[in-house]
Amino acid sequence: MNDISIVVNSLRARRLSTIITASSVAVATALLLTMLSLRTASFEAFQRGTGTTHLLVSADSSPLTAVLNGVFYANAPSNPISWAKYQEIKNAFPYDWAVPTQQGDSFRGFPVAAIAPEFFTRFEPVRGEPWQLAQGQFPSKPFEICMGSTAAAATGLRMNQKVFLTHGSGSSREGEHAHEHAEYPFTVVGILKPSGSAHDRVLFTDLDSSWILHAHDRREREGVEGLTTLADLKDEDRKITGILLRLPTRPGRDASAAVQQQFDSLRRDTSIVVAQPAQQIDRLRNIIGNVDELFIALGVAVLLSSGISILLSMHNSMAQRRKQIALLRALGLARMRITGMILMEATLIGFAGAIGGCVLSLIGNAIASGSLKARIGLVVDPTLDPRSTVIIVAGAIVLSALAGVLPAMTAYRTPVADNLRPEA
Repeated sequence: MNDISIVVNSLRARRLSTIITASSVAVATALLLTMLSLRTASFEAFQRGTGTTHLLVSADSSPLTAVLNGVFYANAPSNPISWAKYQEIKNAFPYDWAVPTQQGDSFRGFPVAAIAPEFFTRFEPVRGEPWQLAQGQFPSKPFEICMGSTAAAATGLRMNQKVFLTHGSGSSREGEHAHEHAEYPFTVVGILKPSGSAHDRVLFTDLDSSWILHAHDRREREGVEGLTTLADLKDEDRKITGILLRLPTRPGRDASAAVQQQFDSLRRDTSIVVAQPAQQIDRLRNIIGNVDELFIALGVAVLLSSGISILLSMHNSMAQRRKQIALLRALGLARMRITGMILMEATLIGFAGAIGGCVLSLIGNAIASGSLKARIGLVVDPTLDPRSTVIIVAGAIVLSALAGVLPAMTAYRTPVADNLRPEA
């Protein structure tokens, strides 16, 4: 019988203890791998999801809030921008395009964005990947809706189906004051292919339709009866919540030398907030970076505790295995060989736990990425980073081997004669 067979049989004899100890290593390894891989992949997905926008104009409280609300649809922006202000900004510089958007309505918890036609023809949700339709067409007239892939799948809506939008939502600022625009049915005319961005969970309609809905609410409060039409709109009804801006660039390039100049120019207007989406995502990374480090430190602590559990498990078992070790010595096995077998045993426990941790991490990443896609529409790559995986798996195995040093020393010092002596 070779050394590996002896070690495997020893592990089988202590099956429950081995499984529990290896499981602690697996959980710690999975925790570290999942946090590190999702940390990197999530921010890459956020950067990817900012699309081809250079600047975002909003009336939100801060640039970061503006990006989270205006690009990732975290909440409806709290303050509107007048149509006159949009025209002023658009005409102040020869932008490549300036797309006005309005948020504030929802359907079954999914945000609704009213947009200008250029949103589908000029803006790209992901750089180099223009909009693509899975079915139907883009909205071309009032009270038509085109749905993101996630929203379509979750709501089960089909082409040509009628829907009624809700002003606000149960989870928004309006809370119990949210109400359905029952007077104006919208028709589903298109379903978009997945873009891997937050736009996948959005329902898109045109600005005129949104303005009519909210003008109708105003007219009801004023006691005016009858349906509202475009002719009934006032200047105060033509409001938006955001402006997506792209500056001219050289062919084949995404950056523009004029971005900083226009950013500084727009910031002088205190009635608006201007943000560079990519820059704000970097800021978000810095804000939560310290929290990430705490979680990673927690994962390292869990991994260390699993090493301690290996040490305790094997050390406690040595009292019961003294006779076995003495018998092996009597059969001619050298002390160093037995010491190596104890270290091999600890290493195998660490190896099994590390491999199990990789499997658990893949499962955890898949669950987390599915949740992110369902909640905010971001597609996060659930694969493991090879470099991080090798480092953490190797670390878990080395730590397990080190945990076996003390039990191995105990085995090395086990006296043969005392432990082969018959018990009284």
